[in-house]
Amino acid sequence: MSKIRQHYDEEFKKNAVKLSYATPKTMKTFATDLGISVSLIYSWRKIYTEEGDKTKLAEQHESLRQLQIENAELRMENEMLKKAAAYFAKHLK
Repeated sequence: MSKIRQHYDEEFKKNAVKLSYATPKTMKTFATDLGISVSLIYSWRKIYTEEGDKTKLAEQHESLRQLQIENAELRMENEMLKKAAAYFAKHLK
């Protein structure tokens, strides 16, 4: 059987992290109360600070991902230009 994967919006994640730092409960109890796993809380803590801002590491990962996407697009454009240049060079003779 396949499980349906639950998606949580960014605001829920931020609030959960803020509450996890403020609560006197254990992480296991806190996560159970929210209906999520403990590992999710810890992974969200790596992304968000106590104030709900993104950590530097999360910002760097986001920036790196955007640069990788831009790099892939530029490579594709470069390949198309090479093919176009070869095509026109062949037909100009």
